[in-house]
Amino acid sequence: MSLDFVESSPLDYSAEVAQATAPIYQKLREFIPELEWPVYAPYVAAINELKKQRNAIILAHNYQTPEIFHGVADLSGDSLALARQAGETTADVILLCGVHFMAETAKLLNPDKTVLIPDLEAGCSLASSITAEDVRLLRERYPGVPVVSYVNTSAAVKAESDICCTSANAVEVVESLGSQQVIFLPDEYLGHYVASKTAVELIVWKGHCEVHERFTADQVRAFRQQHPGVEVLAHPECPPEVLEEADYVGSTSGMINYVEEKRPNYVVMVTECSMSDNVAVEYPDVHFVRPCNLCPHMKRITLPRILASLKNLQHSVEVESEIARRARRAVERMMAVGRGKSG
Repeated sequence: MSLDFVESSPLDYSAEVAQATAPIYQKLREFIPELEWPVYAPYVAAINELKKQRNAIILAHNYQTPEIFHGVADLSGDSLALARQAGETTADVILLCGVHFMAETAKLLNPDKTVLIPDLEAGCSLASSITAEDVRLLRERYPGVPVVSYVNTSAAVKAESDICCTSANAVEVVESLGSQQVIFLPDEYLGHYVASKTAVELIVWKGHCEVHERFTADQVRAFRQQHPGVEVLAHPECPPEVLEEADYVGSTSGMINYVEEKRPNYVVMVTECSMSDNVAVEYPDVHFVRPCNLCPHMKRITLPRILASLKNLQHSVEVESEIARRARRAVERMMAVGRGKSG
């Protein structure tokens, strides 16, 4: 069955499918209209059944839509959490519901497993902002200065780096190197945020996330005017003036932990908007104000494409062996430094 056939031929919503997916919809009924569930449910049921046949596991990033995040994912989280989970699974097949660099990272940690991504075009503006050649040129310009690359990079860039980091452990990773100066790439705003938290001098690349860079300080002030008492949680990929307006700055996992521990009455997560829906499912007592900046790459992952990927074992992610060896070292160093945290 080809991808085009799967996507153009909706599956039937039978009584059996309704029964099999009823517990999932009960959890999602506040977020998916009842009229829409018969479209999603047959795919949810088919994917969950096919996973068993394939001995497959589905990993979903926090930015996936609720029907994926809560409907078919076995494990979910942010970049570091997914990397760790990928490295611990005993499944034969790993299907990554996220973007390409995440699937590459899963492959780095599971070289003997089949790693799939439902759409090869699910990219990332940060990962696209820098190449391996750029890193080599930086090393020539700053000889002896260690390179820290954010996980939002290609395997080729990771291979040219000394260590990787996530938004949750970036400060710890930078300081772990014991160097007075560090090259930090590719996110400029995350780099500036990290620099504000450490005495280490950072040489920062000027890459940006196309979702987070669109937020403005005026938007945050408007949220506060429209919703008095709202608590603002911002991702450090946002511009510095946005972070200055926030009550809390942290990774996606950090935001979730904040909601769990603080239980604010009103909260706004200044990040990709599907995350608010996914977190709201777990904390119905918290009122979420939703700024809707969508990641077009994350939204390329759909239930029909997940089903086609599992059925046809497409699209398999491969990394050239020497690049994989060097990139794996950088990822493993990151995981060792940040053990016990996620980001």
